Amino acid sequence: MASASPHDERIVLLAPRGRDAEVMGDMLVRDGAACATVPDFPAMATAIAKGAGMAIVAEEALHGADLAPLLAWLAAQEPWSDFPFVILLGKATGPAAAGARARLEELGNIILLERPLNVQTLRSAASSALRARRRQYQARDLLAESERTAAHLQQSQQALLTLNETLESRIEERTRALAEAKDRLMNEMIERERVQQAMVQFQKMEAVGRLTGGIAHDFNNLLNVVQGSMDLILLLSKDETARARAEIALRACQRGGKLTSQLLAFARKQNLDLHPAPVQELFDGVRELIAASLGSRIALRFEVAPGCAQVFADANQMEMALLNLAINARDAMEDGGRLLFQAANACPPDGLLPAADYVRIAVSDDGPGMPPELVAKVFEPFFTTKEVGKGTGLGLSQVYGMAQQSGGAARILSQPGDGTTVEIWLRAWDGGEVLAPLPVPAAAADTRPGSRILVVEDDNFVRESIVLSLEAFGHAVIQAADGEAALRELRHARPDLIITDYLMPGITGAELMQRARAVFPGIPMIIATGYADMQAIDAVLGEDILLRKPFQLAELARSVERALGRGGPRAAL
Repeated sequence: MASASPHDERIVLLAPRGRDAEVMGDMLVRDGAACATVPDFPAMATAIAKGAGMAIVAEEALHGADLAPLLAWLAAQEPWSDFPFVILLGKATGPAAAGARARLEELGNIILLERPLNVQTLRSAASSALRARRRQYQARDLLAESERTAAHLQQSQQALLTLNETLESRIEERTRALAEAKDRLMNEMIERERVQQAMVQFQKMEAVGRLTGGIAHDFNNLLNVVQGSMDLILLLSKDETARARAEIALRACQRGGKLTSQLLAFARKQNLDLHPAPVQELFDGVRELIAASLGSRIALRFEVAPGCAQVFADANQMEMALLNLAINARDAMEDGGRLLFQAANACPPDGLLPAADYVRIAVSDDGPGMPPELVAKVFEPFFTTKEVGKGTGLGLSQVYGMAQQSGGAARILSQPGDGTTVEIWLRAWDGGEVLAPLPVPAAAADTRPGSRILVVEDDNFVRESIVLSLEAFGHAVIQAADGEAALRELRHARPDLIITDYLMPGITGAELMQRARAVFPGIPMIIATGYADMQAIDAVLGEDILLRKPFQLAELARSVERALGRGGPRAAL
């Protein structure tokens, strides 16, 4: 039997308008089908040539389409093959639509479905087309088997006729075949070793990610203690020298908080915090780090066009993306070169993004470039051209995912010998409302004194820092070192507010919130965390407040005021 491609029964979807392709793909995938969405007919021809069971094509994709590559492939089909198409017809209006409909016959084996159509109709058509394609594969396999059988019989007859005359040559041939089999076996062993090394590398990176997340969590706790202490000094101390040194330490804590945020980006997927950000500030934020990473062999330049709009992005994730691109360019330019970061207002190419105002951020190097077949794959997760141990293949996929989640896009322009340009297209800020910056700690008179607050934190230093801060605001504070101790305190009396860590031994902060609500429905809570399962928190957070470590005293004060009833709706700080 002929070896089957893993794509032999997949469904190729071409529906360029709206969300038709996405909706149909989701429905067919739920039915167990493999689907591939393509943007145009040349891409469809390429996808079909790689292996497919059928294609579903929206009629409007025929308007002005270049069918030549697809028709050439259809004309070159094997005798057993008659590739099926399901054409989704719309209401024919105008000469263009009529002309496109007239071209349907050129595709050969077609099934016409008029829209609107129900799910069952599409499922039935797809199932029928795939069954027909499977019968074609069976015919192919039978023909191939027949040809092999006939060739084998002929070879056997010839061997019998020349047995005495060709004995020596057949021994030589057999010896050569055994050598080739040995070579194949050695190649398979080498390939297996390569795959095992790649798996070990992946497992190592996964373990490093978990370790990084744990380190970042502990580091956040330490930063929170130092930052809280510095805030208290700034709030209570009258010594200008002490205040000046506290401000220096506070700025160092803020830099440490940025570092832990970057570490957590490697450890887990974070929710994007989209805000308007000047591109120049993004470039300035990574300039020194990129320069240190590139070394002296690579000339680095940043250019921001006059009038360049602010972009709507997560600044931390964007800086991480720029760093990833710089490291990739460095690895490509082994003998040194030039790396250019540019930003300007621009209109995206047709079909890349919906019509809107965008900023194009381009990272260009003068390295060796890449052929088209590599350019088409570089955004795929785990795809890498580097040696085992030199890269995970996740850097560019993170850049692509970040751009998509931000409402933009990413693409690569490269030719062998002409260097590489990676473009990140982000939405330009339209000048809408922006959240005001957090206030600097002023005086305890701005807080609500006299409230009874339960603080749940397993780290003694962090808990003591929070308690001291709250007491400085005039609150009465009860402490608990873990969730079980907190539940015992709740049996004695109802506090006005609960502030809890997330990652604690025993029950987590999210579980504590659920059990506390069962005892005191509606009790206000704040969950403070620097490393957490955001899905678990979001599931229980409701109208309560999320406070990210390390936090400033002003953030703690504002969160307490909101939780106690002053200050409006919840916000994640």
